[in-house]
Amino acid sequence: MDYSKSGGPKRRSTAPKHGEHKLQEPKGKQPPKEALLARMKAAAQAKAAK
Repeated sequence: MDYSKSGGPKRRSTAPKHGEHKLQEPKGKQPPKEALLARMKAAAQAKAAK
């Protein structure tokens, strides 16, 4: 029996129906690790100064 023709609800697609999300945040472009380390060191120094 073909249950796809029995009138049940269709499965929802998880993909968005527009391409604007791709323009906002391109994948694969992470900030450099040096920037992360600099932020972490600054936060640690600020916490130690309190």
